[in-house]
Amino acid sequence: MRKLNILLAEDDEMIERITTFFLKRSGHEVDVAKNGNEAVNRFKAKEYDVILMDVHMPVMDGFQATKEIRKIELQYLNKGHTTIIATTTNPSKSDCIKAGMDGYAQKPFCLNELSAIFKTYSLA
Repeated sequence: MRKLNILLAEDDEMIERITTFFLKRSGHEVDVAKNGNEAVNRFKAKEYDVILMDVHMPVMDGFQATKEIRKIELQYLNKGHTTIIATTTNPSKSDCIKAGMDGYAQKPFCLNELSAIFKTYSLA
């Protein structure tokens, strides 16, 4: 698998630490945002191959953050389309798609599941 530049938007510290550890151990670069607003600001400042977006976060949830990111992509055509994968304990595929997310992973997830998702979206 090629090295990916990943933005992990996750407010649960334990999930963030475990996910970051395994992604970095697999050779990926990982930045962390603790809420949706922080995720949008990080996206504005840097290009990512994929965003793992928690749906339920403080300040701005993952659905609203995704909508904001999609608006930014439309405003700045050179940004292109960034794959956004929802991470949630209660997946609602239709809500994720309506918000502009490309797919979702149900928490808790394992590294093999994330690797399969990355392959599905031609990131691997």
